Amino acid sequence: MSTPWLPLTQPEQLTELAQASHEQPVLIFKHSTTCSISAAAKSKIERQWADSGLANVPIYYLDLLRFRPLSAQIADQFGIRHESPQLLLIKDGECQYDASHMGIRLSDVSAKVTK
Repeated sequence: MSTPWLPLTQPEQLTELAQASHEQPVLIFKHSTTCSISAAAKSKIERQWADSGLANVPIYYLDLLRFRPLSAQIADQFGIRHESPQLLLIKDGECQYDASHMGIRLSDVSAKVTK
């Protein structure tokens, strides 16, 4: 099973996913398409997705270079520092987990989702 990336391209989507996170956790992966570390983190997520226990969790993909203002909006809305690559878990309208670079671990996210 491949990672079911959902493109995050519009500011309105942030409002929608924050609201939806009260019913079901949501993930956001912020990716720089020109960064080798970001590419490695994305590849790691894709390799581990099938065994992560997160198959029912929507995962949004943000291309930082194409949608830079949206990245800033995410930082403001959820009170986190912008990093790249970065994985965020949005639950109950708030960022419950954020990790960047090689600190991104789907096992950590899975543990937070099942709490």
